[in-house]
Amino acid sequence: MRRTIFVIASVVVSGFFLWIALRGVDFQQVMQSIQQAEIGWIIVSFIGITAGLWMRGVRWRGLLDFKPALIKTCHILNLGFLLNLLPLRVGEVARSILITREGVPVVTAATSVVLERLIDTLLVVVTLVLSITQLPNTPPEITKPTTVFGVLVVIAFAVMVFFARFPKIGHQVLELVERILPFLKRLGMDKLFDQLLAGLKPLTHLNSAIFAIVWTFISWAFSFLTLYALIRALNITNADGTALDESSRFLLTLLGLALASLGNAVPVSVAGIGPFEATILLAGQTVGIPKESAISLGFLFHGVNILGYAVWGIVGLLATGVSLGDVMNSGQKNDQKIEAPEGV
Repeated sequence: MRRTIFVIASVVVSGFFLWIALRGVDFQQVMQSIQQAEIGWIIVSFIGITAGLWMRGVRWRGLLDFKPALIKTCHILNLGFLLNLLPLRVGEVARSILITREGVPVVTAATSVVLERLIDTLLVVVTLVLSITQLPNTPPEITKPTTVFGVLVVIAFAVMVFFARFPKIGHQVLELVERILPFLKRLGMDKLFDQLLAGLKPLTHLNSAIFAIVWTFISWAFSFLTLYALIRALNITNADGTALDESSRFLLTLLGLALASLGNAVPVSVAGIGPFEATILLAGQTVGIPKESAISLGFLFHGVNILGYAVWGIVGLLATGVSLGDVMNSGQKNDQKIEAPEGV
């Protein structure tokens, strides 16, 4: 019964956001734009999503202390992305379970996924802040608070890494906060705090931190390439019909990537359909491109992502030798994941 309700809710949420995104759009113009897209740039985009997935596999293997073979790690990660296309979105849990077959301890597997999401979330927030502050004609009343917010997020992340290095100090601070705000004790903050610190533990070692940060930037650079190539494929113009200059393409790519990642984090949707398109539309209208162009970009970008996840996820499924039903069932029985922006 619970699964049925969740699936129905996912369909409703996807339909609602899709309706919002498509209101007042000339759908014939959208389809014509997609049909006229340059195939060469679309191929570059698919190469970008493929490389991004495999680079994330390299990063994940490092967070697993390099214990599993790289090819196995990549296959299991790609399978996880495939499962996240389904309404119940058990991909993170399923890959945490599957990787234990390669000799990885359960705790290491679980905390590695948490750390991935924390790093990706930090990068998305920073990218979003940078994008907003670089928008033309943005008033200081928006740019200044946004900049402050971004700095505070980075500082908060650094403080949590410090607490992971010195957990005793972290718990002392938590106890102080709970004395000031007693209602927090009823929320079970101790357990959540311990899980957070455990996830951040690898970043307390310099080599591990550098490895995770470098490969995060590399994987997201390929995600950037994926979206940038599609902007070029569609020959997107400004609202007045003039060609986008390179700085506008760059800004649209950054903002679209950040917002699409936030849209992907919506847990109740079907393969992100609806929230994904709505966020790309928001990015496009913020930069100043026509609504139809933004929707065309959203559909094409989402389609390339789904195709990449499906192709390499099926390859991963075949390579690991497990059935989709078994993976889904194991993921649902152990569904204790953190929802956060997912790399696109």
